[in-house]
Amino acid sequence: MSIALALLPDFVLILLGLALRRAMHLGDHFWTGLERLVYFVLFPALLFHALVRTPIDWQAAPPLLATGAASMLAGMLLGLAARPFSGVTPLSFASQFQCAFRFNSYIGLAVAGNLHGATGIAAMGLLTGAMVPLANLAAVWALARHGSLGVWRELAKNPLILATLAGLAWNLAGWPMPQPALKFLARLAEASIALGLLAVGAALRVRGAFGDGGRGTAAWFMAVKLLAMPAAALGIAAAFKLDRVYFDVAATSAALPAASSAYILTQRMGGDGARVAWLISSTTLAAMLTLPFWLSRL
Repeated sequence: MSIALALLPDFVLILLGLALRRAMHLGDHFWTGLERLVYFVLFPALLFHALVRTPIDWQAAPPLLATGAASMLAGMLLGLAARPFSGVTPLSFASQFQCAFRFNSYIGLAVAGNLHGATGIAAMGLLTGAMVPLANLAAVWALARHGSLGVWRELAKNPLILATLAGLAWNLAGWPMPQPALKFLARLAEASIALGLLAVGAALRVRGAFGDGGRGTAAWFMAVKLLAMPAAALGIAAAFKLDRVYFDVAATSAALPAASSAYILTQRMGGDGARVAWLISSTTLAAMLTLPFWLSRL
């Protein structure tokens, strides 16, 4: 119950974003602009700020990354296992497949900060920076026969990866950060969580995706993302004997709902955007129940 109460403000912000979109009629341009602001400015500032001011346990980092990669691989393999029985087109399956393993870093950073403050955000940033390229490569591979995208160019321009690499480099160099710069970054970081979660809520879509079937396939991907991946991560993290912060971050990352960036990639590659949007929304809403459950197991 204490975990659920701790996460309640974050989930209320998501629901508030959904309500504001319906009630205030601000238009798609407003919410698209807000999401771009969060993605390109606020969340990179949050990651960089946490990484430059938080000591990183470099001996414990490789097991954390191995746990994240292994649990993500489990999600990929389980997602692919449904292909012979999916009953949807190859394009639709490839589009939805990424929802079995891609995770919403906005929610992850909020939860990690809630659990362990700046140390948790730094650990989640480290894991995110390593897992995003892996997730993007797998997602683009699945969609590659149906479209074209410069995956390496996309990874090189990803602001979360760039902020993570810059923060790690600064941390390793041991350079001092001027106080005015730290305060500036802190102000941006403070805005990032609330606005990011509002943007997640505003993007929720839960209707109109299954006029011609495919519910079983979507349910399978949801179960893999919200049930199988967290269970795998808990077992792997226990086997590696991760410390408390890294254990919690590895489990949280695996238990997160599907990433909103999956919809963007699907649209750009001509995939089944409607069903991907439904999966992102449904895993986000379902995670309000499953995420507290998994965190209570820690």
